[in-house]
Amino acid sequence: MSIEYDTKAFLIRILQTISVVILWMMVNVFFGIYKDYAFFIDHPNWTNYLFYILSFASLVLLVIHLMRKWKF
Repeated sequence: MSIEYDTKAFLIRILQTISVVILWMMVNVFFGIYKDYAFFIDHPNWTNYLFYILSFASLVLLVIHLMRKWKF
């Protein structure tokens, strides 16, 4: 009993998508929460601006990557 090639490729694509999104989220949580770049203390610092700019830019790149991956 073997899985058809198309079904196997589809499931692999789903797992790769989930793993890339979870990796992106873990990196942002690490730098944002654990390194305190996401929180403003009294006023925004240049590290806060840099974190949010890089986070947004990486989100845009992630969405572009996923759109290309899921294009049939």
